[in-house]
Amino acid sequence: QVQLVESGGGSVQAGGSLRLSCKASGYTYRRYCMGWFRQTPGKEREGVATIHNDGTTTYADFVKGRFTISKDNAKNTLYLQMNSLKPEDTAMYYCAADLRWCHLQPQYNYWGQGTQVTVSS
Repeated sequence: QVQLVESGGGSVQAGGSLRLSCKASGYTYRRYCMGWFRQTPGKEREGVATIHNDGTTTYADFVKGRFTISKDNAKNTLYLQMNSLKPEDTAMYYCAADLRWCHLQPQYNYWGQGTQVTVSS
């Protein structure tokens, strides 16, 4: 059974940084596309960044140049380094995994429980 557990969320002032982690277990980690998504109350979940099993990355325009997605295959862990945070980045952040595709639409099979990020002005 695929399990994804996020950590690293918290509260930070605008301009600050956070690093999110997603520990994966229960499957062949290297074969999957992994992604970060976020959601605020009343809004649809949106894609933030993805990383293909070959290391190719994709970013939403609103985080380009500020966020970096990476993974450590030896640790089965996905990361999201978030710099220059803005109040509009406040959201619940989720990691996700899927074998079928690798894109920013939230159509993934497996999801973590989420970690809250709050950015104050």
